Amino acid sequence: MEDSMKDSMKWWLDSRFGMFIHFGIFAASEGKWKGQESPGLVEWMQCREQIPVAQYRKFAEKLTLENFRAEEYASLAKAAGMKYVVFTAKHHDGFAMYDSKCSDYNVVKMCLPHRDVARELADAVRKAGLKMCFYYSQALDWEDPDAFGNTWDFQEEQKVYRRFLDGKCKTQLKELLTEYGEISLIWFDMPKGMTVDESLELKAYVKQFQPDCLVSGRVNMNQTIGDYGSMGDNEFPSGKLPGHWETPATLNNTWGYRPSDHNWKTPEELLRLLIELLSKGMNYLLNIGPMPDGRIPQESVEILTEMGRWIAVNKEAVYGTQATPYEFDYPWGRISRKENVLYLYLFEHMEKLELPGLENRVKSASLLTEAGRI
Repeated sequence: MEDSMKDSMKWWLDSRFGMFIHFGIFAASEGKWKGQESPGLVEWMQCREQIPVAQYRKFAEKLTLENFRAEEYASLAKAAGMKYVVFTAKHHDGFAMYDSKCSDYNVVKMCLPHRDVARELADAVRKAGLKMCFYYSQALDWEDPDAFGNTWDFQEEQKVYRRFLDGKCKTQLKELLTEYGEISLIWFDMPKGMTVDESLELKAYVKQFQPDCLVSGRVNMNQTIGDYGSMGDNEFPSGKLPGHWETPATLNNTWGYRPSDHNWKTPEELLRLLIELLSKGMNYLLNIGPMPDGRIPQESVEILTEMGRWIAVNKEAVYGTQATPYEFDYPWGRISRKENVLYLYLFEHMEKLELPGLENRVKSASLLTEAGRI
């Protein structure tokens, strides 16, 4: 069983870089409620403003998808050097971005194009040679009376989470795991309110349909059950962590689309964050937030394309790398390794570079290429 788990983890450990896609009915709100900008994360606006489901569902009319091209998403991920895609099949608002048979609260039934976004994306991603993964909110669902979260439409004392878990939650997971081809990972989120036994049950349920499908750490609160751990959003460790970890992060301040958020990080900033994680033996799951018509913001395209140029040149020092053997970081940059090969990422020009602590003879040292500069 342990060897089987190592085999299942190999693709994820080798990948090191993936694309997160936060796309849903929340994108159509553009972060505004009653004509006013609602501060905070777009996908949390319904909860923050306590918007009744009957009113929130009207945003589906503005989720036009007229410019959604799944191939463009897959091509961008590949050009950026990403190896897998995690798509929000259902976020906390309970709106499914695929053709769910158990709930009409989904993109196919409620949006005029009647397009199964998840299916189109899964087909395009796999065709591009990348791994397809789904995000699924397993505890919060503001459309369901028994799930956690919505206390403005549904009375807390009448909620029975078990009804939601055995009903909508498991039914939709089964749909995703049996009708959408090979799914490499289910990215769970916000397990607050779930018991450890319920989290274990949910992990086993996923493996029942696809044994090699990974389960993210956020399947339970203290991240002891998933196949790997997930740091807090945009959170980077100061040192190496035991086990396998990732950081989910944004290109600007937001996950879902907010046109007023222009605080874009530069490709150089993001590459340094990637390098920081590589030196800790961690994965980087970097997010895009598509527009209501399905377009990817041009800034996202330009940033990720530029990152991809660097990764293409330096891929040997990205994919399949492990954490630095050192217990500290050097001020001039970071280090990762593969077996007995060290990769040094220099953040500044060095006339002389000293690397103490080596216990064997250095056979050679060279630049991967001069074009590998950030």
